Amino acid sequence: MIDLIIVIFYFALILFVALKEKANQQSTVEAYFLSNRNLKWYSIALSTIATNVSGYQFLGMMGSAYLYGLAQANLEINAVQGILIATFIFVPLFLKEKIITITDFIKLKLGEKIAMFYSLSNIVLFSTITLGAALFWGAYAADMVFGEELYFIHENRVTRIAILILFLGVFSAVYTYFGGLSAVVKTDIIQFSILLIGGTIVCFIAVNEMGGWEQLYVKTPEKMHLHLPTDHDTLPWVHLFGLFFLNINYWCANQTVMQRAIAAKNLTHAQSGLMLGGLIKYFMAIIIVIPGIALYSILGDSLGEPDLAFPYLVKTYLPIGIKGIVLCGLFASLMSTVDSTFNSLATLWSIDIYSKYIKPSASDQEKIHSGRMAIVFSLVSGLIMGMILLYLKFDNPVSAFTHTLNNLRYYVNCGIVVLICSAVLLVKPKQKHILLAFILTLPINFLLQFLFPEMNYFVRAFWVIFTGISIALMTNLGKLSDFSKLLVSASPRNKWLGVFLLTSLVLLHLLFH
Repeated sequence: MIDLIIVIFYFALILFVALKEKANQQSTVEAYFLSNRNLKWYSIALSTIATNVSGYQFLGMMGSAYLYGLAQANLEINAVQGILIATFIFVPLFLKEKIITITDFIKLKLGEKIAMFYSLSNIVLFSTITLGAALFWGAYAADMVFGEELYFIHENRVTRIAILILFLGVFSAVYTYFGGLSAVVKTDIIQFSILLIGGTIVCFIAVNEMGGWEQLYVKTPEKMHLHLPTDHDTLPWVHLFGLFFLNINYWCANQTVMQRAIAAKNLTHAQSGLMLGGLIKYFMAIIIVIPGIALYSILGDSLGEPDLAFPYLVKTYLPIGIKGIVLCGLFASLMSTVDSTFNSLATLWSIDIYSKYIKPSASDQEKIHSGRMAIVFSLVSGLIMGMILLYLKFDNPVSAFTHTLNNLRYYVNCGIVVLICSAVLLVKPKQKHILLAFILTLPINFLLQFLFPEMNYFVRAFWVIFTGISIALMTNLGKLSDFSKLLVSASPRNKWLGVFLLTSLVLLHLLFH
């Protein structure tokens, strides 16, 4: 009961902080969608990483770490690649053009038609798989930890999780609807603090139960490698090639993530915030991956459903009171992803579609209203997808579900990488050729999957993106950008911090090879 009271207090606090923003009368587009372009470096860092870390990491990635060990950390630490590319190439361009959405940048570089395809692709992806997955993970975890206490909701586990998906979706939509990006950022800072505390507690308790940090190499030395053999089904070391491209998609072309940097006070704050976020990603890799490995050293392979790793640790080893704090951390990771996705969907729909194609003469109030209607619509689509993912999960409970979801996302993400890379690498390219390269990524993906069904999905994504970019470049010879002008740093300090981040990533791969 104490744990539930803590969780209820957490929800009340988040709602209070978020709805306070309604009183600020955010009557302009930049106020509602970009917090008046006044975000400072610490807000950018904390809110960006809070958005990035979701229940997907704590359940899906911890479950995958239980199966595959340290190799799962590649998906966390290699985010630094994408963060550095975003910091020194994309963000300077975004702020120079004073864009509101990344679609504005695509339009400037590749034309209006391609920009519309980009925006619609993201709207579809965010309103289905991104939202559905976040809601599913949050509800699934809540039921695993508090199943007995939540029995009053419904005696059937699947129905109970479905009801929780509905509650979490509606709650997050309400405060995003009223508060805009300011509410999202303020609640994200609170949520990230709770998330960090909860994740750290679980990590140290798991390591303590294992017998100490040195036991990682004593009891599970086979799981302490970042690079697995090339014939590994899920995480062969060659997946790093595909992961490189996909990190460009996530950290450079994702409105949900980039919206904070676009709303930065200036380039110095944007770059400093993103790189601080890169440092935080290293710590997140520890508190997400290490507990999964530690649990394997305790249980062996007796945990039948790997995605139960996090709930098992919480339910088995945490005392009353601490359990409630950790569950708040899990909800924080869920809600920071969901509210940011809602806000980005509202921005994309209002700025890219409504105000350009439906009502070009719309006032700021009408644009904000259309964005809020997009939140309502995406809530419905996200809930439907959450229910579909619930069915898929229980249809095959022994799989590492995080990789199932990644596979689904990458059908769309591959084409987006081709667009964003073409926008930077080419000067006034032939739009028809770029659009063709974008569209072809989907059939190429299906073709490779049909011809080589055993090919790892990260490797397949690499070949799809490589082929798409090659088509774009070969059909636009002589239109390459001046690469010497692509890297921009706001200060020498930022440049050296970037060098430090890149060096640290290389050293991690060498040390934990």
